[in-house]
Amino acid sequence: MSDAAQPTAAEVRAAAEAVKAALDRHLEAVERRTGDDDPAVYSAFNALAAAAEAYDERLYDRYDEVTPFEIPGADDSMPPYAGPEEPNALSVLIRRDYAVVEPDRLLAQAQRIADLDRDDDATEETAPTVGDSVHAAIGVLFGEYEPDEIASRHKEFGLEEGDSTLWVSAADELPEPGEWLTTPFDQADPERIVCRFDVSAVFDDDTDEDVLDLDTEGA
Repeated sequence: MSDAAQPTAAEVRAAAEAVKAALDRHLEAVERRTGDDDPAVYSAFNALAAAAEAYDERLYDRYDEVTPFEIPGADDSMPPYAGPEEPNALSVLIRRDYAVVEPDRLLAQAQRIADLDRDDDATEETAPTVGDSVHAAIGVLFGEYEPDEIASRHKEFGLEEGDSTLWVSAADELPEPGEWLTTPFDQADPERIVCRFDVSAVFDDDTDEDVLDLDTEGA
């Protein structure tokens, strides 16, 4: 450690007091929450994470000690919010990853959907078939069901969940119809993200370590 870079004992103490205050504010926000996506809870969460990180850094620089807090890196690359204070429009970006773990189940479910949708006058030759094409089965599945229903029933379709994230981005106004359809995800501006919610195995509780995991899931 460099003596010149060391914070004072008073600065470490002040950082510890900031963590205590942020904990109180976070609990108060949770107790007054108005719904699952309450922005006050999200803001208090971010403030608590920042205070804990600042305390951890000062504690290490001064005393070469660390805390049991672990701040996931999912939000580390997100810059400070620079969008409108009162957005007039929102864009919701969702990513969900799945592994195809049971192709036969996926194919069977897709063929069942195709059979239900077949015309009454269709013959064996003209009736839609999925065959052994996982590519076609995925198209049938996502064409029939909403993404949220697939997420809740993924095991029925032979899928296994991976990471997922939801970003809510502020906008000044709605784009013109069809304006972004050719490049739907290129316009995401990290500085306009109002809130985000991540689900990942990296946030699972580790029973072998004494870790307080501050993640965005359920914030």
